[in-house]
Amino acid sequence: MKAGMPIRSLVGALALALVASPALAATIEVTIDKLVFTPASIEAKVGDTIEWVNKDAFAHTATVKGGWEVMIPPKSKGRITLEQAGAVDYFCRFHPNMKGRVDVAP
Repeated sequence: MKAGMPIRSLVGALALALVASPALAATIEVTIDKLVFTPASIEAKVGDTIEWVNKDAFAHTATVKGGWEVMIPPKSKGRITLEQAGAVDYFCRFHPNMKGRVDVAP
């Protein structure tokens, strides 16, 4: 066996592992300003995080009926990591006219 052979095998295995690794999860920012979620509709993947940045002077929520709820304090942030694929509509429990949608791919 040649001295360089194990190193080449190791490099090949590492390259294969890097190619086979899943993509890093993303953080998707949604701004809340003047009672509006912007963007109102987003696309994400399981494992991604949504971060709401509340620029208003009062609290909001991102609430999915029968599902999750994120409290977003005034002049602060709230976040959730997505665990299931599917489309969900969300709203602010305090201001039901505020609506958003998340399409989550596997």
